[in-house]
Amino acid sequence: MQVEVPDILVRQARKDDLRALVAIFAADALGGHGDTTDPEAFADYARAFTAIETSPNQMLYVAEVSGEVVGTFQTMMTTSLTGRGSSAMIIEAVQTRSDMRGQGIGARMIEFAIAEAKGRGVRLVQLTSNAIRKDAHRFYERLGFKPSHLGFKMALK
Repeated sequence: MQVEVPDILVRQARKDDLRALVAIFAADALGGHGDTTDPEAFADYARAFTAIETSPNQMLYVAEVSGEVVGTFQTMMTTSLTGRGSSAMIIEAVQTRSDMRGQGIGARMIEFAIAEAKGRGVRLVQLTSNAIRKDAHRFYERLGFKPSHLGFKMALK
């Protein structure tokens, strides 16, 4: 059963959101990114936050319900010579806190990102999703995304 949460605020992330964001990523059993709430790792997250915050082509967002961070996503703008030099928005690191899933938060975040892309005159919005996240794939398809490419990764560290 899906219950919609009213009053989902999507806004740019602030540094004081960082602990809540790390907790969301660390709780993700499927991601395999090695995220942790270990205090010794916090400086790594703080450095990454600063890099994102100061980049003109990246934005980090949170979804907030009743003053509490319950989701997050990041966008990146890229321009390519393909498509006659058009720009694309990449949506990355989409996460909703596990106890808040199925309540419209993820959909609100993606709708927000798409509206931002349209406002910037972007040609394409794209995202990747871990191959094992079948529920996420159905979610993205319900929102109008089409599976179109096969992705490859190479871990360097």
